[in-house]
Amino acid sequence: MIIAVDGPTASGKGTIAKALGRHFRLPHLDTGLLYRAVGYQLQLDGGDPDSEADALAACNFPDELLGHPGLRSEATGGLASRVSAHTAVRQALFERQRTFATQQGGAVLDGRDIGTVIAPDADVKLFVTASVEARAQRRWQEMNDRGEEHSLEEIEQDLRRRDERDRSRAAAPLVAADDAVTLDTSEMDKDEAISKAIEIVNTLTGQLPCP
Repeated sequence: MIIAVDGPTASGKGTIAKALGRHFRLPHLDTGLLYRAVGYQLQLDGGDPDSEADALAACNFPDELLGHPGLRSEATGGLASRVSAHTAVRQALFERQRTFATQQGGAVLDGRDIGTVIAPDADVKLFVTASVEARAQRRWQEMNDRGEEHSLEEIEQDLRRRDERDRSRAAAPLVAADDAVTLDTSEMDKDEAISKAIEIVNTLTGQLPCP
């Protein structure tokens, strides 16, 4: 079973995807980490995130970089959004994601183009979303917990810029697949969102809940 979980930054898609992986005993891939690694490597190389050539060169990042804590910073997230706009970068990372998705037994992947580009044949497609205000509050809390100081207004503005970039890019824009189920988590806490996602998967696949 392949489960595709798409959605904008801080919508809760990563948390939901990890939980689905645990619940249905499927391997999980946060594809956003791949783009964050490209952005981080580009920064190390002193490249320009708006240069497709520089961004493509950074796709050769070492695998161990995926575990670097710097990938979770807000600055790296911004770089990831910029490098992901390049068609060549998305093509370079496509096979890596596709191979993970089609492994024997299935998988759960979360990102922005899983249900539309990486795994259009997924058994279940979820599009997880939330209001910008709710997402900004979550992101602010995450950053505050890590000791990073940013104003709520600054974070909200950054999310709006990322949303615009992700939705307007020519290559694999952020959009819900035609057959995706939309899950709005604006008014849900983590447990409620996870429970609803599991319910949706069970309904779509006709599966009984796992013990």
